[in-house]
Amino acid sequence: MKRFPSRLAISLLAGFLAFPALAADSIAKVNGVAIPATRAETMMAEQRAQGAPDSAELKDAVREELIRREVLSQQATSKGLDKKAEVQAQMDMAKQAILIRAYLQDFIKNNPVTDADLQKEYETIKSRMGDKEYKPRHVLVETEDEAKAIIAKLQGGTAFEEVAKESRDPGSKERGGELGWSNPGMFVKPFSEAMVKLEKGKYTTTPVKSDFGYHVIQLDDVRAAQAPAFDEVKPQLQQRLQQQKVEKHMLDLRTKAKVE
Repeated sequence: MKRFPSRLAISLLAGFLAFPALAADSIAKVNGVAIPATRAETMMAEQRAQGAPDSAELKDAVREELIRREVLSQQATSKGLDKKAEVQAQMDMAKQAILIRAYLQDFIKNNPVTDADLQKEYETIKSRMGDKEYKPRHVLVETEDEAKAIIAKLQGGTAFEEVAKESRDPGSKERGGELGWSNPGMFVKPFSEAMVKLEKGKYTTTPVKSDFGYHVIQLDDVRAAQAPAFDEVKPQLQQRLQQQKVEKHMLDLRTKAKVE
């Protein structure tokens, strides 16, 4: 008897495709209880969706796993575990989760994101990017006086990379305050407004206050914005818009629901 691979035993979930090799109504009987072929269909479908080859070995593994589950299920029932309130509650929640997933998949199927929707979102994002990208550095400190002290050091000839070691921003302080190439919309408004006014190689001579503290900003470089190609970001846009559709639908249903 073949052993069922542990990775498969962990990952098998419900699926939606067919299991053509199992034409009978059941694939096996365990202590007189038939295991429906539809259970094997769902397991095989999930494995195919994850890239597993549709092989005789996989079908044997699925059959063996279902037999093991049936054996354990029968044992649990014989001990009356299926009658316990907490077990019944968990089974109810599992059933509800499967039903919800089926409903949302049906909604997505019947409310697809169109190419026109994707193109419109792409153009909207491009317009928000502007026509330039900036490569700034910054030092973030807690008080205005600390920021003024940083500026004084810069005016005295200290390198920006050196004063950046005093920054409260752990993500950039070890890189000399460098933030990489970004469009202004990536930053909070006070930061971006001060940054775009700087000339290349210059730094702010007065502290810039934001919700995070006080910044001293240096602009290393500027270049024309290079938006990614539509085809490159299309999958992410599709996922984003589809999620927005689902969230709006869920909100609409919740708003209309009569809750007492």
